[in-house]
Amino acid sequence: MKREQLLERITIDPQIMVGKPTIRGLRITVEQILESFAGGISIEEVLEDYPELQREDLQAALLYASEVIAKEKVYAIQGG
Repeated sequence: MKREQLLERITIDPQIMVGKPTIRGLRITVEQILESFAGGISIEEVLEDYPELQREDLQAALLYASEVIAKEKVYAIQGG
Protein backbone atom coordinates (compact mmCIF):
# COMPACT_ATOMS: atom_id res chain seq x y z
CA MET A 1 0.00 0.00 0.00
CA LYS A 2 1.34 3.41 -0.95
CA ARG A 3 2.20 6.10 1.58
CA GLU A 4 -0.72 8.31 0.49
CA GLN A 5 -3.17 5.42 0.78
CA LEU A 6 -1.99 4.66 4.29
CA LEU A 7 -2.30 8.29 5.37
CA GLU A 8 -5.86 8.41 4.00
CA ARG A 9 -6.76 5.88 6.72
CA ILE A 10 -6.07 8.57 9.35
CA THR A 11 -9.03 10.86 9.88
CA ILE A 12 -9.47 13.98 11.96
CA ASP A 13 -13.01 14.97 12.82
CA PRO A 14 -13.89 17.35 15.68
CA GLN A 15 -16.98 15.22 16.33
CA ILE A 16 -14.95 12.04 16.91
CA MET A 17 -12.60 11.76 19.90
CA VAL A 18 -12.44 15.56 20.20
CA GLY A 19 -10.60 15.85 16.89
CA LYS A 20 -7.70 13.56 17.73
CA PRO A 21 -6.37 11.60 14.75
CA THR A 22 -8.29 8.34 14.48
CA ILE A 23 -8.23 5.28 12.28
CA ARG A 24 -10.85 5.44 9.50
CA GLY A 25 -13.23 7.49 11.63
CA LEU A 26 -13.41 4.78 14.27
CA ARG A 27 -13.16 5.71 17.92
CA ILE A 28 -9.62 4.34 18.01
CA THR A 29 -6.94 7.01 18.08
CA VAL A 30 -3.43 6.95 16.71
CA GLU A 31 -2.37 7.73 20.26
CA GLN A 32 -4.01 4.54 21.59
CA ILE A 33 -2.19 2.45 19.02
CA LEU A 34 1.17 4.06 19.76
CA GLU A 35 0.66 3.63 23.50
CA SER A 36 -0.14 -0.04 22.94
CA PHE A 37 3.10 -0.56 21.04
CA ALA A 38 5.05 1.45 23.63
CA GLY A 39 3.57 -0.80 26.32
CA GLY A 40 4.97 -3.87 24.60
CA ILE A 41 1.77 -5.09 22.99
CA SER A 42 2.43 -6.91 19.71
CA ILE A 43 0.77 -6.22 16.38
CA GLU A 44 -1.19 -9.45 16.70
CA GLU A 45 -2.42 -8.50 20.18
CA VAL A 46 -3.54 -5.06 19.01
CA LEU A 47 -5.43 -6.63 16.11
CA GLU A 48 -7.00 -9.09 18.54
CA ASP A 49 -7.97 -6.31 20.97
CA TYR A 50 -9.42 -4.19 18.15
CA PRO A 51 -10.92 -6.63 15.62
CA GLU A 52 -12.21 -3.76 13.48
CA LEU A 53 -8.61 -2.76 12.69
CA GLN A 54 -6.49 -4.06 9.85
CA ARG A 55 -2.72 -4.42 9.72
CA GLU A 56 -2.60 -1.44 7.32
CA ASP A 57 -4.30 0.71 9.98
CA LEU A 58 -1.38 0.06 12.32
CA GLN A 59 1.10 0.91 9.57
CA ALA A 60 -0.87 4.09 8.94
CA ALA A 61 -0.68 5.07 12.62
CA LEU A 62 3.09 4.66 12.66
CA LEU A 63 3.50 6.52 9.39
CA TYR A 64 1.29 9.37 10.60
CA ALA A 65 3.32 9.67 13.81
CA SER A 66 6.57 9.75 11.87
CA GLU A 67 5.17 12.46 9.57
CA VAL A 68 4.16 14.59 12.56
CA ILE A 69 7.58 14.22 14.15
CA ALA A 70 9.35 14.96 10.86
CA LYS A 71 7.52 18.30 10.63
CA GLU A 72 8.33 19.23 14.23
CA LYS A 73 10.64 22.18 14.61
CA VAL A 74 13.38 21.91 17.18
CA TYR A 75 15.17 24.98 18.45
CA ALA A 76 18.52 24.67 20.18
CA ILE A 77 18.78 26.70 23.35
CA GLN A 78 22.27 27.49 24.41
CA GLY A 79 22.92 27.75 28.11
CA GLY A 80 24.69 30.76 29.53
